[in-house]
Amino acid sequence: MRKEQTGKNQVLRFTVPPDVQDAEKNVRSFLREDHGISRSLLVELKHVKGIRLNGASTYLDHSLQAGDVIELHLPEEESENIVPEPMPLQIVFEDEDILIVNKPSNLCVHPTLLHPDGTLANGVIHHWRLQGISRKFRAVNRLDKDTSGLVLIAKSQFSHQQLATVQRQNGITRYYEALVHGQVKEEGGTIDAPIMRKADSLMERVVHESGQWARTHYTVLERYNGFTHVRIKLDTGRTHQIRVHMSHIGHPLLGDDLYGGERTLISRQALHSRILSFPHPRHKEELSFTTPLPDDMSCLIRQ
Repeated sequence: MRKEQTGKNQVLRFTVPPDVQDAEKNVRSFLREDHGISRSLLVELKHVKGIRLNGASTYLDHSLQAGDVIELHLPEEESENIVPEPMPLQIVFEDEDILIVNKPSNLCVHPTLLHPDGTLANGVIHHWRLQGISRKFRAVNRLDKDTSGLVLIAKSQFSHQQLATVQRQNGITRYYEALVHGQVKEEGGTIDAPIMRKADSLMERVVHESGQWARTHYTVLERYNGFTHVRIKLDTGRTHQIRVHMSHIGHPLLGDDLYGGERTLISRQALHSRILSFPHPRHKEELSFTTPLPDDMSCLIRQ
């Protein structure tokens, strides 16, 4: 498969291999079964005549022969009323399929009622407008407003669907680093405790037997006077999972006053999304990205 951009549209191009005649494939089965294209995307492209076989518009039940070329013309998208806003972005990587940004703390990923603008989404939409393209903002992983680190953003419905499938199969590896209160005695461990929203709160989460399954692995990197530096790997992605789980074992994050932490040393939860690994949505090559600890966390460690 190849992917290119012609004008404002992205084009996915697939060449049918020699063995397809033995399998008696049509356009639909070839794209769905061999390349994981979602049913919803195929339906959308069918309505706009965005599926082409050897240069001509075609139907999903058209039979295929070896050497046939299928093109999916992905139309330009509106940005869902997200107003473009100029802002400095720490871009770690970008190609025609994905964008990876190192998000600072005190920045929401998406607009909310309390933060309708000035979010990462506003800045990314502006960044794309400067390139002359229009895309929806599709964050694959999401970070809390005061959590810093790597955010993976898909640049098309195809890329988002491919990465979402990988995510459901635990194919996206995320490592965080945190500074937590107290001296963690064990060198590492696993917290397997279900999480649910607290009954009287719109934001706060709690460990509860009727909650959603959640698993967090942690490893001690270093112990300091009054706090511990830990590396954390997630098997699930529940809201506030790291913050809730570390508080649950008696070691809330520094600065996380919602879950028992204190802000005497740092003014936000000391949590950073440091490493992100995943297969590329198009060519499936394994990619891995790392970003250093932000100044407020690294300064505490140096002191």
